[in-house]
Amino acid sequence: MAQSGKGKLNYRCPSCFMRDLDIDMFYDRDKKEYYCIRCQYHGTEEDVLKKNELARFRYGRIADRITTFEDE
Repeated sequence: MAQSGKGKLNYRCPSCFMRDLDIDMFYDRDKKEYYCIRCQYHGTEEDVLKKNELARFRYGRIADRITTFEDE
């Protein structure tokens, strides 16, 4: 997605991303918070980063190739 009109960085909406939707958030300079136009989520930068850590936990092994399912 294009960067125009957004905040400092492209942050993904944590609520949408947990439902496997890749939606960028917009930044409201007056309120100093990020918001999603799809699901109405809004929060500070710290809140967005904290909730996006949950997605990193969920997809933590996405780059690993798993060849065996036995307990080691």
